[in-house]
Amino acid sequence: MVCVIGEALIDLVMDPGSAASAGSRTYLAHPGGSPYNVAIGLARLGQHAQLLARLSGDAFGRQLRGHAEANGVDLSYAVAAAESSTVAVVSLDADRNASYDFYRTGTADWQWRTAELDRMPADTAWIHTGSLASWTEPGATVIADQLRRRRGEQPVVISYDPNIRPDLLPDHRAALDQVEAMVALSDVVKASGEDLAWLYPGQDTDEVLRRWRALGPAVVVMTDGGRGARFLAGGERAGGDRIGVAPAPAVQVVDTVGAGDAFMAGLINALITGGYPGAAAVTAAAVPAAVAEAAVAQASLVAALTCARAGANPPTAAELAAAQAPSD
Repeated sequence: MVCVIGEALIDLVMDPGSAASAGSRTYLAHPGGSPYNVAIGLARLGQHAQLLARLSGDAFGRQLRGHAEANGVDLSYAVAAAESSTVAVVSLDADRNASYDFYRTGTADWQWRTAELDRMPADTAWIHTGSLASWTEPGATVIADQLRRRRGEQPVVISYDPNIRPDLLPDHRAALDQVEAMVALSDVVKASGEDLAWLYPGQDTDEVLRRWRALGPAVVVMTDGGRGARFLAGGERAGGDRIGVAPAPAVQVVDTVGAGDAFMAGLINALITGGYPGAAAVTAAAVPAAVAEAAVAQASLVAALTCARAGANPPTAAELAAAQAPSD
Protein backbone atom coordinates (compact mmCIF):
# COMPACT_ATOMS: atom_id res chain seq x y z
CA MET A 1 0.00 0.00 0.00
CA VAL A 2 1.16 3.51 -0.86
CA CYS A 3 -0.18 6.22 1.43
CA VAL A 4 -0.20 9.72 -0.08
CA ILE A 5 -0.33 12.68 2.31
CA GLY A 6 -1.24 16.15 1.10
CA GLU A 7 -3.68 18.51 -0.49
CA ALA A 8 -6.79 17.81 -2.53
CA LEU A 9 -8.03 20.99 -4.17
CA ILE A 10 -10.08 22.30 -7.05
CA ASP A 11 -8.49 23.63 -10.24
CA LEU A 12 -10.65 26.24 -11.95
CA VAL A 13 -9.60 26.07 -15.59
CA MET A 14 -10.91 28.50 -18.19
CA ASP A 15 -13.13 26.74 -20.69
CA PRO A 16 -11.25 27.08 -24.01
CA GLY A 17 -14.59 27.17 -25.78
CA SER A 18 -15.77 30.22 -23.89
CA ALA A 19 -15.16 33.74 -25.15
CA ALA A 20 -14.93 36.83 -23.01
CA SER A 21 -18.30 38.45 -22.83
CA ALA A 22 -18.83 41.63 -20.87
CA GLY A 23 -15.67 40.82 -18.92
CA SER A 24 -16.78 37.33 -17.88
CA ARG A 25 -15.44 33.88 -18.73
CA THR A 26 -16.52 30.33 -18.00
CA TYR A 27 -14.33 28.18 -15.76
CA LEU A 28 -14.52 24.43 -15.33
CA ALA A 29 -13.93 22.90 -11.88
CA HIS A 30 -11.48 19.98 -12.02
CA PRO A 31 -10.31 17.92 -9.03
CA GLY A 32 -6.59 18.50 -8.45
CA GLY A 33 -3.71 19.04 -6.09
CA SER A 34 -0.37 17.31 -6.57
CA PRO A 35 -0.71 14.58 -3.88
CA TYR A 36 -4.32 13.98 -4.91
CA ASN A 37 -3.22 13.55 -8.53
CA VAL A 38 -0.42 11.19 -7.49
CA ALA A 39 -2.88 9.00 -5.56
CA ILE A 40 -5.22 8.80 -8.56
CA GLY A 41 -2.29 8.09 -10.89
CA LEU A 42 -1.15 5.22 -8.65
CA ALA A 43 -4.65 3.76 -8.39
CA ARG A 44 -5.09 3.86 -12.15
CA LEU A 45 -1.76 2.04 -12.54
CA GLY A 46 -3.00 -0.74 -10.29
CA GLN A 47 -1.45 0.17 -6.94
CA HIS A 48 -3.37 0.19 -3.65
CA ALA A 49 -3.29 3.96 -3.19
CA GLN A 50 -4.55 5.44 0.05
CA LEU A 51 -5.08 9.20 0.20
CA LEU A 52 -4.65 10.84 3.59
CA ALA A 53 -6.11 14.26 2.84
CA ARG A 54 -8.34 16.73 4.68
CA LEU A 55 -11.50 16.76 2.55
CA SER A 56 -14.02 19.52 3.13
CA GLY A 57 -17.72 18.83 3.38
CA ASP A 58 -18.51 21.63 0.91
CA ALA A 59 -19.54 21.07 -2.72
CA PHE A 60 -15.93 21.05 -3.94
CA GLY A 61 -14.96 18.61 -1.18
CA ARG A 62 -17.75 16.26 -2.19
CA GLN A 63 -16.56 16.48 -5.79
CA LEU A 64 -13.01 15.63 -4.74
CA ARG A 65 -14.18 12.68 -2.66
CA GLY A 66 -16.40 11.30 -5.41
CA HIS A 67 -13.72 11.56 -8.11
CA ALA A 68 -11.13 9.82 -5.93
CA GLU A 69 -13.48 6.99 -5.03
CA ALA A 70 -14.52 6.57 -8.67
CA ASN A 71 -10.85 6.06 -9.55
CA GLY A 72 -10.29 3.42 -6.89
CA VAL A 73 -8.43 5.55 -4.32
CA ASP A 74 -8.79 4.33 -0.75
CA LEU A 75 -10.22 7.14 1.43
CA SER A 76 -10.62 5.03 4.57
CA TYR A 77 -8.39 7.34 6.61
CA ALA A 78 -9.10 10.69 4.93
CA VAL A 79 -10.20 13.46 7.30
CA ALA A 80 -13.69 14.98 7.11
CA ALA A 81 -12.63 18.62 7.51
CA ALA A 82 -14.83 21.48 8.68
CA GLU A 83 -12.85 24.10 6.72
CA SER A 84 -13.55 24.99 3.08
CA SER A 85 -11.77 23.52 0.06
CA THR A 86 -8.71 25.16 -1.47
CA VAL A 87 -9.15 26.59 -4.99
CA ALA A 88 -6.51 27.20 -7.67
CA VAL A 89 -7.26 29.24 -10.79
CA VAL A 90 -5.30 27.74 -13.70
CA SER A 91 -4.02 29.80 -16.62
CA LEU A 92 -2.52 28.29 -19.78
CA ASP A 93 0.02 30.15 -21.91
CA ALA A 94 0.40 29.93 -25.70
CA ASP A 95 2.36 26.67 -25.31
CA ARG A 96 -0.34 25.20 -23.04
CA ASN A 97 1.89 25.35 -19.97
CA ALA A 98 -0.04 25.86 -16.74
CA SER A 99 0.37 28.51 -14.03
CA TYR A 100 -1.67 28.77 -10.85
CA ASP A 101 -3.21 31.38 -8.53
CA PHE A 102 -4.16 29.85 -5.19
CA TYR A 103 -6.95 30.77 -2.78
CA ARG A 104 -5.80 28.92 0.34
CA THR A 105 -6.09 31.10 3.45
CA GLY A 106 -7.64 29.06 6.26
CA THR A 107 -8.67 26.21 3.97
CA ALA A 108 -8.81 22.54 4.89
CA ASP A 109 -5.55 21.27 3.41
CA TRP A 110 -3.11 22.92 5.85
CA GLN A 111 -4.78 22.33 9.23
CA TRP A 112 -3.26 18.94 10.06
CA ARG A 113 -3.29 17.64 13.61
CA THR A 114 -1.05 14.85 14.85
CA ALA A 115 -4.00 12.61 15.71
CA GLU A 116 -5.28 12.87 12.12
CA LEU A 117 -2.02 11.60 10.65
CA ASP A 118 -1.82 8.90 13.30
CA ARG A 119 -4.73 7.28 11.44
CA MET A 120 -2.24 5.97 8.88
CA PRO A 121 -1.98 2.16 9.19
CA ALA A 122 1.11 0.97 11.05
CA ASP A 123 2.04 -1.42 8.24
CA THR A 124 2.17 1.25 5.52
CA ALA A 125 5.13 0.33 3.30
CA TRP A 126 5.44 3.50 1.21
CA ILE A 127 4.54 7.10 2.06
CA HIS A 128 4.50 9.88 -0.51
CA THR A 129 4.14 13.59 0.22
CA GLY A 130 5.13 16.95 -1.18
CA SER A 131 3.80 20.09 -2.83
CA LEU A 132 1.99 22.81 -0.90
CA ALA A 133 1.10 20.61 2.07
CA SER A 134 4.78 19.85 2.73
CA TRP A 135 5.73 23.53 3.13
CA THR A 136 2.51 25.33 4.15
CA GLU A 137 2.13 25.82 7.88
CA PRO A 138 0.78 24.87 10.31
CA GLY A 139 0.37 21.46 8.69
CA ALA A 140 3.85 21.14 7.15
CA THR A 141 5.53 20.73 10.55
CA VAL A 142 2.98 18.11 11.59
CA ILE A 143 3.60 16.11 8.40
CA ALA A 144 7.40 16.27 8.78
CA ASP A 145 7.16 15.17 12.42
CA GLN A 146 4.98 12.22 11.41
CA LEU A 147 7.49 11.10 8.78
CA ARG A 148 10.38 11.29 11.27
CA ARG A 149 8.44 9.24 13.79
CA ARG A 150 7.41 6.61 11.22
CA ARG A 151 10.98 6.31 9.99
CA GLY A 152 12.17 5.71 13.54
CA GLU A 153 9.52 3.08 14.28
CA GLN A 154 9.46 0.85 11.21
CA PRO A 155 10.92 0.24 7.74
CA VAL A 156 9.12 2.54 5.31
CA VAL A 157 9.91 4.08 1.93
CA ILE A 158 9.32 7.84 1.75
CA SER A 159 9.05 9.71 -1.55
CA TYR A 160 8.87 13.46 -1.98
CA ASP A 161 8.19 16.08 -4.66
CA PRO A 162 8.59 19.70 -3.48
CA ASN A 163 6.55 21.11 -6.40
CA ILE A 164 7.74 24.65 -5.71
CA ARG A 165 5.39 27.63 -6.15
CA PRO A 166 7.68 30.70 -5.85
CA ASP A 167 4.81 33.15 -5.33
CA LEU A 168 3.83 31.24 -2.18
CA LEU A 169 7.37 31.06 -0.76
CA PRO A 170 8.57 34.62 -0.08
CA ASP A 171 11.51 33.56 2.14
CA HIS A 172 13.94 31.75 -0.16
CA ARG A 173 16.38 30.71 2.59
CA ALA A 174 13.64 29.27 4.79
CA ALA A 175 12.13 27.43 1.81
CA LEU A 176 15.50 25.93 0.86
CA ASP A 177 16.10 24.73 4.43
CA GLN A 178 12.63 23.22 4.58
CA VAL A 179 13.00 21.42 1.24
CA GLU A 180 16.43 20.03 2.11
CA ALA A 181 15.11 18.76 5.44
CA MET A 182 12.41 16.86 3.56
CA VAL A 183 14.94 15.54 1.03
CA ALA A 184 17.00 14.19 3.93
CA LEU A 185 13.92 12.32 5.22
CA SER A 186 13.22 10.74 1.84
CA ASP A 187 14.35 7.73 -0.19
CA VAL A 188 12.99 8.75 -3.61
CA VAL A 189 12.90 12.43 -4.62
CA LYS A 190 11.60 14.05 -7.80
CA ALA A 191 11.80 17.75 -8.66
CA SER A 192 11.34 19.77 -11.82
CA GLY A 193 14.01 21.83 -13.53
CA GLU A 194 12.05 24.92 -12.52
CA ASP A 195 12.12 23.80 -8.88
CA LEU A 196 15.90 23.41 -8.89
CA ALA A 197 16.48 26.67 -10.78
CA TRP A 198 14.54 28.57 -8.14
CA LEU A 199 16.06 26.77 -5.17
CA TYR A 200 19.66 26.91 -6.49
CA PRO A 201 19.90 29.79 -8.98
CA GLY A 202 22.87 29.51 -11.32
CA GLN A 203 24.03 26.14 -9.98
CA ASP A 204 24.78 23.15 -12.19
CA THR A 205 21.91 20.66 -12.18
CA ASP A 206 24.13 17.61 -11.75
CA GLU A 207 25.81 19.20 -8.74
CA VAL A 208 22.40 19.78 -7.17
CA LEU A 209 21.47 16.14 -7.79
CA ARG A 210 24.70 15.08 -6.08
CA ARG A 211 23.99 17.44 -3.19
CA TRP A 212 20.55 15.91 -2.67
CA ARG A 213 21.89 12.36 -3.09
CA ALA A 214 24.41 13.08 -0.33
CA LEU A 215 21.54 14.00 2.01
CA GLY A 216 20.31 10.41 1.86
CA PRO A 217 17.85 9.52 -0.94
CA ALA A 218 18.53 6.38 -2.98
CA VAL A 219 17.06 7.88 -6.17
CA VAL A 220 17.00 11.57 -7.15
CA VAL A 221 15.26 12.69 -10.36
CA MET A 222 14.93 16.04 -12.14
CA THR A 223 12.25 16.35 -14.83
CA ASP A 224 12.79 18.87 -17.62
CA GLY A 225 9.68 18.82 -19.77
CA GLY A 226 10.25 17.83 -23.37
CA ARG A 227 13.98 17.50 -22.72
CA GLY A 228 13.42 14.41 -20.60
CA ALA A 229 14.59 13.61 -17.08
CA ARG A 230 17.98 13.31 -15.36
CA PHE A 231 18.49 10.95 -12.46
CA LEU A 232 21.12 9.92 -9.96
CA ALA A 233 21.07 6.45 -8.41
CA GLY A 234 23.31 3.54 -7.58
CA GLY A 235 25.48 3.38 -4.48
CA GLU A 236 28.44 1.23 -3.56
CA ARG A 237 26.35 -1.96 -3.44
CA ALA A 238 24.74 -1.20 -6.80
CA GLY A 239 27.76 -0.51 -8.99
CA GLY A 240 28.37 3.07 -7.90
CA ASP A 241 26.45 6.29 -8.41
CA ARG A 242 25.62 7.28 -11.97
CA ILE A 243 23.84 10.23 -13.51
CA GLY A 244 21.68 9.20 -16.43
CA VAL A 245 19.17 10.70 -18.84
CA ALA A 246 15.80 9.36 -19.95
CA PRO A 247 14.43 11.12 -23.05
CA ALA A 248 10.85 12.37 -23.12
CA PRO A 249 8.59 10.39 -25.47
CA ALA A 250 7.32 12.46 -28.40
CA VAL A 251 3.62 13.27 -28.13
CA GLN A 252 1.24 15.96 -29.33
CA VAL A 253 0.90 18.07 -26.18
CA VAL A 254 -2.62 19.17 -25.28
CA ASP A 255 -1.51 20.70 -21.97
CA THR A 256 0.94 19.98 -19.14
CA VAL A 257 -1.58 20.00 -16.28
CA GLY A 258 -0.74 17.15 -13.91
CA ALA A 259 2.28 15.97 -15.90
CA GLY A 260 4.70 16.14 -12.96
CA ASP A 261 2.24 14.31 -10.71
CA ALA A 262 1.73 11.62 -13.35
CA PHE A 263 5.52 11.25 -13.56
CA MET A 264 5.74 10.82 -9.78
CA ALA A 265 3.01 8.17 -9.78
CA GLY A 266 4.71 6.43 -12.69
CA LEU A 267 8.07 6.46 -10.90
CA ILE A 268 6.68 4.96 -7.69
CA ASN A 269 4.74 2.35 -9.65
CA ALA A 270 7.76 1.44 -11.78
CA LEU A 271 10.04 1.01 -8.76
CA ILE A 272 7.47 -1.18 -7.03
CA THR A 273 6.73 -3.34 -10.07
CA GLY A 274 10.46 -3.44 -10.86
CA GLY A 275 11.14 -5.32 -7.66
CA TYR A 276 11.85 -2.54 -5.18
CA PRO A 277 8.69 -2.37 -3.07
CA GLY A 278 10.39 -2.91 0.27
CA ALA A 279 12.03 -0.32 2.47
CA ALA A 280 15.21 -2.39 2.78
CA ALA A 281 15.73 -2.36 -0.98
CA VAL A 282 15.29 1.37 -1.43
CA THR A 283 16.65 2.87 1.75
CA ALA A 284 19.84 0.84 1.54
CA ALA A 285 20.75 2.98 -1.48
CA ALA A 286 20.88 -0.22 -3.49
CA VAL A 287 18.75 0.69 -6.46
CA PRO A 288 21.03 -0.04 -9.44
CA ALA A 289 21.32 2.74 -11.98
CA ALA A 290 19.88 0.44 -14.66
CA VAL A 291 16.76 -0.17 -12.55
CA ALA A 292 16.39 3.55 -11.88
CA GLU A 293 16.81 4.29 -15.59
CA ALA A 294 14.02 1.88 -16.52
CA ALA A 295 11.77 3.35 -13.83
CA VAL A 296 12.45 6.94 -14.96
CA ALA A 297 11.80 5.97 -18.59
CA GLN A 298 8.46 4.43 -17.66
CA ALA A 299 7.55 7.47 -15.55
CA SER A 300 8.38 9.71 -18.52
CA LEU A 301 5.96 7.71 -20.66
CA VAL A 302 3.22 8.02 -18.04
CA ALA A 303 3.76 11.81 -18.00
CA ALA A 304 3.76 11.99 -21.81
CA LEU A 305 0.48 10.12 -22.05
CA THR A 306 -1.00 12.61 -19.58
CA CYS A 307 0.24 15.57 -21.66
CA ALA A 308 -1.46 14.12 -24.73
CA ARG A 309 -4.90 14.79 -23.27
CA ALA A 310 -6.52 17.64 -21.40
CA GLY A 311 -6.14 18.11 -17.68
CA ALA A 312 -4.71 15.89 -14.95
CA ASN A 313 -5.86 12.66 -16.58
CA PRO A 314 -3.15 10.01 -16.07
CA PRO A 315 -3.22 6.67 -17.90
CA THR A 316 -4.47 3.36 -16.61
CA ALA A 317 -2.27 0.27 -16.41
CA ALA A 318 -3.88 -1.01 -19.61
CA GLU A 319 -3.18 2.25 -21.45
CA LEU A 320 0.43 2.22 -20.28
CA ALA A 321 0.85 -1.38 -21.40
CA ALA A 322 -0.61 -0.54 -24.80
CA ALA A 323 1.80 2.37 -25.19
CA GLN A 324 4.72 0.12 -24.28
CA ALA A 325 3.73 -2.63 -26.69
CA PRO A 326 5.93 -2.87 -29.80
CA SER A 327 4.26 -1.54 -32.93
CA ASP A 328 3.68 -3.88 -35.86
